[in-house]
Amino acid sequence: MKRFAGFALDTSNQCVWQNGSQLALPPKPFAVLRYLVENPGRLITHDELLDALWPETYVQPQVLRTYVLELRKLLGDDARQPRFIQSLPKRGYCFVAPVVESNHSNHSADTEEKAAEIVGRDKELASLRSLFHLALDGRRQIVFLCGDSGIGKTALVDSFCRSLDPSTPVTIARGQCVQGVAHREEYYPVMEALAGLCASPECEQTCAILTRLAPAWLSALGRQVASTPAQRGPGELCAALEEIAALRPLVLIFEDLHWADESTVGLISAIARRRAPSRIMLLAVVNPQHPGTEHPLRVLKQDLSMRRQCAEIALEPLNKSAVRELLTVALAQQTVPADLDSFVHRHSEGNPLFVLALVKHLIAQRLLIQKNSENGLEWILSAPVDKLEPAVPDELAQRVELEIQSLATRDQTLLEAASLFTVAFPAWGVAAALDEPAAAIEESFEALARRLIFICRAGHDELPDGPSAFYVFAHGIYREVLYQRQAPARRAERHNRVAQRLAALFAGREEYVAREMATHYEAAGSWLPAIRALQSAAQFAIGRESYSVVAELLQDGLRIAQNLPAHDRAMIDTELRGELAMASQASTSPS
Repeated sequence: MKRFAGFALDTSNQCVWQNGSQLALPPKPFAVLRYLVENPGRLITHDELLDALWPETYVQPQVLRTYVLELRKLLGDDARQPRFIQSLPKRGYCFVAPVVESNHSNHSADTEEKAAEIVGRDKELASLRSLFHLALDGRRQIVFLCGDSGIGKTALVDSFCRSLDPSTPVTIARGQCVQGVAHREEYYPVMEALAGLCASPECEQTCAILTRLAPAWLSALGRQVASTPAQRGPGELCAALEEIAALRPLVLIFEDLHWADESTVGLISAIARRRAPSRIMLLAVVNPQHPGTEHPLRVLKQDLSMRRQCAEIALEPLNKSAVRELLTVALAQQTVPADLDSFVHRHSEGNPLFVLALVKHLIAQRLLIQKNSENGLEWILSAPVDKLEPAVPDELAQRVELEIQSLATRDQTLLEAASLFTVAFPAWGVAAALDEPAAAIEESFEALARRLIFICRAGHDELPDGPSAFYVFAHGIYREVLYQRQAPARRAERHNRVAQRLAALFAGREEYVAREMATHYEAAGSWLPAIRALQSAAQFAIGRESYSVVAELLQDGLRIAQNLPAHDRAMIDTELRGELAMASQASTSPS
């Protein structure tokens, strides 16, 4: 059984399950889905897919497109912002959702998937339920569910919807905002939610209410109305939604609202400010790092908060205990290999999507394998945790790469230069790497920090020539992808510039930054300057009688010297070992 985001691919019974319900899927679309799910995170070309499914038959590639459209409809996927199947034009498809292998073939409720979705979220789920009960009493609720990408916002919403008491009939309508669509189509998520209402079991009542109170909205859905309606107005729709909620409590969900158009934000404002009692709960799912300071959604949220007309639930990264629990669910066993939870928590930073992607990556690399034990099959590590490579899983790298490619070329250049440092990076360093004025670079990053998920401002450095702002990446994965996408020669050139800028900034006091200079010189492949910088730092440490630091620095120099040509290596090796011997003698000499 292969599981992904609420679904289970049952290869034994040749079917797909969602939350315990079997979904109808003909054999060929199932075969396409199975091949994609069994090869996640990589490009599957049209030819590969056709050869795998129709090995001895010529089939038009257009057939694949038809099946993929059918699969997207089944999974509720959007080609413009795919959660499952990503189309790569003229090349093929890539299954981008994390896939977890389960030993259990029992599909009766998908308990593992449900548990994974709400691990560490009991408090937030309880808050949503409490707010819903207020809505049941006629106290309309506007709720902002906030969190970074992959933190589990949609999973929490799904769990909340499933947890609603079946004895209290509820109408649920969902709309998805899509990046870029807001500039072309007003009310995009609203119309998607209304379309769902008009296709629900209560469609006759819903359409009758819309016909009477908001005919322009019904007409915009392509439904026939008796007379030519006026333009869509938020007041008419608010009245219609309140009457729909009078029949059955209404949960209205807008996902990725940070991509919403101004008209949709205006409608939410109108719903929030109406004073009449109503059994409406509007749940707005937002990534707070996306909208800029002047985005109408941020302005609305601040205003409603001040007026106490909304609630906010912020999803934080999972703690180590919750990550351990998520691992037990993902691996379908009661315990996890020793220290795996610490490793995954450190490198995922508690992001549930990244946790599952790391597990999948470890399995694909055969670092996490199944072995027979007295309790049956059990997942174990094939190498000690300290030997595991914290590489970025392919599927996460692809997701980040897509985000990067959507940026302007200039923004990509700035972020690539920033990746030369750690997760935190200084504006002056980026300016040095690009050989540009520091003030202009800092202004550029201020603008980026206001509108991008990638970075945020974290403070400032005090340099000999004045203060300089520094920033941090939202996650180390962004930094790693940006670093690896640069050509090695360009990276080396930029590292060299940073080291030289450090030397110029601290002229006469280079020993204070010698170790940092050595790091950049080494990354650039400038072996001898890196060694000389380490020697300078060692001399500074000798003056402070920090002999253990001296030994560490000179040992680093010996390691880097292995990259030098044989003649130079022998000379530098002798020099460094002599310095080591003198430092050792000094450390044992009486004061």
